[in-house]
Amino acid sequence: MSRIHSYVVRYDSGFAPNPFYGYCTLATCKPGIRRNAEVEDWVVGSGSNDRSVGRGGYLVYAMRVTEVMTFDDYTLDPRFVAKKPFRYGSRKQSCGDNIYSRGTVGAAWQQRDSFHSQDDGSINPQHVQRDTGVNRVLISSDFVYFGGTGPKFPQNLQDCNDRPLCKSGRGVSCFDDPKLIESLEQWVRDFGVSGYQGAPYEWLTLRG
Repeated sequence: MSRIHSYVVRYDSGFAPNPFYGYCTLATCKPGIRRNAEVEDWVVGSGSNDRSVGRGGYLVYAMRVTEVMTFDDYTLDPRFVAKKPFRYGSRKQSCGDNIYSRGTVGAAWQQRDSFHSQDDGSINPQHVQRDTGVNRVLISSDFVYFGGTGPKFPQNLQDCNDRPLCKSGRGVSCFDDPKLIESLEQWVRDFGVSGYQGAPYEWLTLRG
């Protein structure tokens, strides 16, 4: 049975999730979701209610997990070469999430210069430990990403215990209510669009 994993996207920068190049990927952060989500599960990210953001109650993205792979496979898969970060390229290139590699299984992880590196581009051990502690990358070819311009969640998107699908605080809410899953899928399909639809919230706050 498929499930929904719902959480707040506190930092919507295009890095986690990364909605570019035809796939929505979750390759860093959210170790609990990356550990537990399986193919056919939905991952739903809502906006932050922090005063500096003010997007609580709005959809950032929804992705149906279509593949799960290791970092080793992710870094070698030609489909995801474009997701390897180039920090001095475009905004889209700079937030690539294909950042971990190693020579052989069991070797030390290498971290590409990325949003999770030190300011000088060197490895950030804390991020390496947190990210690679769950050696799973969630991949979706069936998603919609609105970034900072997403629609408001309908109030009727609740499970049989009246728990709202839209997350409003820390942590992750998991749902296995078939009716809620069906309602979520219907809501997403009713948009009539799929894939990348709008810039990450943090891009909208940048000038130039």
